[in-house]
Amino acid sequence: MFTYSDVTIKLALGLLTIILQINLSGKSNLAPISALDQVQNYVLGAIVGGMIYSTSVTVLQYILVLLIWMILVATLRFLTKHNRYVKWLIDGRPQLLIENGQLKVATALKNGMSANDLALRLRTEGVTDIRFVKRAVLEQNGQLTVTKKGDDSIKYPLIVDGQLNVDILDDIHRDRAWLDQQLASYHCAVKDVYLATYVDQKLLIFPYTR
Repeated sequence: MFTYSDVTIKLALGLLTIILQINLSGKSNLAPISALDQVQNYVLGAIVGGMIYSTSVTVLQYILVLLIWMILVATLRFLTKHNRYVKWLIDGRPQLLIENGQLKVATALKNGMSANDLALRLRTEGVTDIRFVKRAVLEQNGQLTVTKKGDDSIKYPLIVDGQLNVDILDDIHRDRAWLDQQLASYHCAVKDVYLATYVDQKLLIFPYTR
């Protein structure tokens, strides 16, 4: 039997769950940048919207479903932060679409990007001739990052979440021995680095703990 009291309780619980999940996830799902951020928003919205008016779902069952979903999301977040393979599986990896003026058509098609869509995104970056593109990368969130020829600024961090971006190491014309020497001054290894960026011929290192 439909009652407004049940709907009110379910709405309140759903609202509290959303607020709690936003705070536990560090507010990253307010501006989703990964597949997990997107999915958790969609599914939680579907759970709340689909169950609040259902008379066959009790408040206790509703609470249990919300708890199960929160546990699943928390588990996946933990795994993506501590296992690079799980992170690649869930969030994917940046895809190189253009390198030194050469378009990788197979990569574009694999990611469902039409020629018209690619051309539009390049135009928004002020690019009308692919030959002038040094590097164009399709990010995990679907955005396109473009580096033009003659642009010496490095738009990608060298180390992210304890993982080394080997391509960037090649771009700055450095080797692993140089990187290890830089890390030694901070008494840390690659896995201990939260973020490392290369700016103005200098490596800025931000370890997890100092």
